[in-house]
Amino acid sequence: MESVCISKHPGFTGHRAESGSGGLYAKPWSSQSAHGGAGGHGTRISSVHTSNRLGGFRGGAEHQVYTGVTADGGFTMGNEKLNMQHLNDRLATYLESVKNLEQANGKLELQIREVLEKKGPAGADYSRYEATLEDLRKKILEMTVGNAQIAIQVECAGLAAEDFKVKHESEIGMRQTVEGDVANLRRILDDTIVLQLHLENDVEFLTEELINLKKTHAEDVLELHTQISMAGVQVEVDAAKGHDLGKIMEEMRAKYEKMALKNQEELKEWHESKITEVQVQVTENTVALKEAHTTFSESRRSIQSLQIELQSQISLNASLGGNLHDIEMRYNMELQKYNAVLLRLEAELTQIRSDIQHQTQDYQILFNINIQLEAEIAEYRRLLDGDLN
Repeated sequence: MESVCISKHPGFTGHRAESGSGGLYAKPWSSQSAHGGAGGHGTRISSVHTSNRLGGFRGGAEHQVYTGVTADGGFTMGNEKLNMQHLNDRLATYLESVKNLEQANGKLELQIREVLEKKGPAGADYSRYEATLEDLRKKILEMTVGNAQIAIQVECAGLAAEDFKVKHESEIGMRQTVEGDVANLRRILDDTIVLQLHLENDVEFLTEELINLKKTHAEDVLELHTQISMAGVQVEVDAAKGHDLGKIMEEMRAKYEKMALKNQEELKEWHESKITEVQVQVTENTVALKEAHTTFSESRRSIQSLQIELQSQISLNASLGGNLHDIEMRYNMELQKYNAVLLRLEAELTQIRSDIQHQTQDYQILFNINIQLEAEIAEYRRLLDGDLN
């Protein structure tokens, strides 16, 4: 709405107050200089334009008033009826503008209240965000528990791998010990085989010696028989001399037979003792060889079983290592996925907070607009009351 000032002096510059959607503001305007004839009669005062507006509402009318100004500065109405009609029209326009402004103000206040009820912090409803936030808290808690369980499982797998590593090292030590025992047994077996060969050679040598002794004994017996025969012949030849050759022959025969029996018994005893010693040695060596074979077989079976167990432990260790690697990869992927979800949820939470902050700022702007509009309405009423008065 424009308030109108009419100057009484030429060149007077006044102001008109306008109320718009941005608030009340003063806009300068100038009345035209008054021109008059002699004595000031017939002076024409510039036309005055009035308009009312508030946020897109515009109402008003243009009025042209021609008045005369006396020489002493008083006003002389050219046409009182026309002026009264103009004043009545202006008053009706003002009242209609007031009514329209009150209606527009009521609508604006209703809109402000609706906006405040919808977006204002006092009446804001965050229940729809509470469910989302509760779900996010539960997911974060579940992710934290899952990460803790994964860490525990990884630690348990690491401890199991360490135990298998220690067991593997102990198995390697046992394997080295068994391999050393097997090497010692192989050396003993080689020594036993060499000793057996020596004993077999000794048996062959003793057998040959026994054969030679029997042959020598047979030759000695044959030689004795030959000597006896020759002695008998001599007895027969020398019988003419009158010696007792028969008795001598008997004595010699008995003597040689006794010597032969003695030699035969000694040879038999020596041979039997040697054979007994060789048999004892062969028996001992055979027992030792059997024991060595048994120990070697047991050691071989033990080595084979240890090798099988070692291979199984190596395979198990490799399998556990592969499983551990797969578990670590899977848990890392799940952890990355959970981190991505967590980042997304944090971004959503940040966006929600930003939206709440923007809504709060919008509410504050609307609240400031409301205060400004109330101030403009109060100022408008004050100006309207002043114009009416």
